[in-house]
Amino acid sequence: MPPQDEFELYDLRVEVVCPPGERILCGAREGDYFTLEGEMLYLPPGQGISIYSLSSVLPLLAAKQRMTHTNDWMTTDALIACPDPNCKSQLKIIRTGTRKFYHSEATAVELKKDG
Repeated sequence: MPPQDEFELYDLRVEVVCPPGERILCGAREGDYFTLEGEMLYLPPGQGISIYSLSSVLPLLAAKQRMTHTNDWMTTDALIACPDPNCKSQLKIIRTGTRKFYHSEATAVELKKDG
């Protein structure tokens, strides 16, 4: 029987996409990305991300990590606009797999016992 405090989250890859011929104004390049595994955000060596671009996608990441209903917009919608109104780039959130976590390792708050 699996541990009672086990749960799963999606790993995410967040990637810069831009229409052909358009200029990216935030310092990123087409295909730049970061990954999210649990609460840890990882950037490839030598690559950065604009804090403004990050701020546009950050509020959605925790929800995109969770299992959602097939009809929920959080399941289907993946493109987030650049916060600069003059930039046509977007950040694409891709669910890449699942990872197991344990409540007891993620927080000091104890689970309530049934009964």
